[in-house]
Amino acid sequence: MSDGPAARLQELFEGHRLTPTQRRIAHSMVRRAADVPFLSSVELAELAGVSQPSVTRFAVALGFDGYPALRKHLREFAPPDSAPTADDAPNGYQQAVHAEIENLRQLSELLANPVPVERAGRLLAASRPLPVLGLRAAAAQARGFAYFADKVHPDVRLLDEGGSLLADRIDSARRAGASVLLCFALPRHPREVVETLAYARGTGLTVVTVADSAFAPVAEHSDLLIPAAVGTGFSFDTACGPMLLGRVLLESMCDALPDAQARLEDFDTRAAARGLFVD
Repeated sequence: MSDGPAARLQELFEGHRLTPTQRRIAHSMVRRAADVPFLSSVELAELAGVSQPSVTRFAVALGFDGYPALRKHLREFAPPDSAPTADDAPNGYQQAVHAEIENLRQLSELLANPVPVERAGRLLAASRPLPVLGLRAAAAQARGFAYFADKVHPDVRLLDEGGSLLADRIDSARRAGASVLLCFALPRHPREVVETLAYARGTGLTVVTVADSAFAPVAEHSDLLIPAAVGTGFSFDTACGPMLLGRVLLESMCDALPDAQARLEDFDTRAAARGLFVD
């Protein structure tokens, strides 16, 4: 595993039974892995949207005497030049962009171990058809993946609208031979997505999930979850990490499809004949 700050935090949290509030704190710490060793318990509480006593209880749940002991432990691994200074402080827009860059850096650290992504690619390639689920905030990620996947996979079925027909469409895909469901799950997590994943697994589908955190509510209903943090610096979350991870999974799936390149070339030929693009 990578020795980056986000990876070390993930290792610290592994093996602990955390409450939903504690998972929220853990998720916030992973998102701001470089800054966390220098945050007070009050600042971390504000970052996670919880109470200060919750932060203290979280530290104790991890085996420390309190938050100061946890912070001391984290500072032992922090780079010596990582402490923030007041000089050249970026404005709010820049801070949000910097946070998103840090999210991508964490994703790069995660991908240092390619085994989960390679396994996911093989699973997605083998499923015929391949249902792709994403509701509300995650619908754009699901549509983007499905749009490109349709160029190389013989049968992609986009599930980007909820309602009572969703279970019917999962049943239909399962009857047609689907073995895997790919889910994009982003905050705020709709209850319907959690319920749908539970239903999908009940039908025998293997669930591969792209989520904002390994501690997301969909985790317990996923067979393989690969996290990519979202940015929270603006009024609405940014999802550069999940979008990029979706493209990584797409590439891994192409690697596992022996006729992917031939399908792409066939599409390009037909697109040129139709004058589909102007470039």
